[in-house]
Amino acid sequence: MCGVISKDDLNLEEALEDLEQIVARLEDGKLSLEESLVLFERGIRLVRLCSARLESAEQRIESLTGELPGDL
Repeated sequence: MCGVISKDDLNLEEALEDLEQIVARLEDGKLSLEESLVLFERGIRLVRLCSARLESAEQRIESLTGELPGDL
């Protein structure tokens, strides 16, 4: 679960699922401080990955809808 995240490794759904698991483990409170920090760092990377994926999708949608006639 831990490690470097490549943008090609996970799609949005996989990243969100991984993030939900991390949140659940952190909320459980049974991890050491070091384990919590490692998971927190991975969670931050996943949030950034999700944000980038959503921005990309939004740009694609805007690009496609910008090509449509105005009355659609």
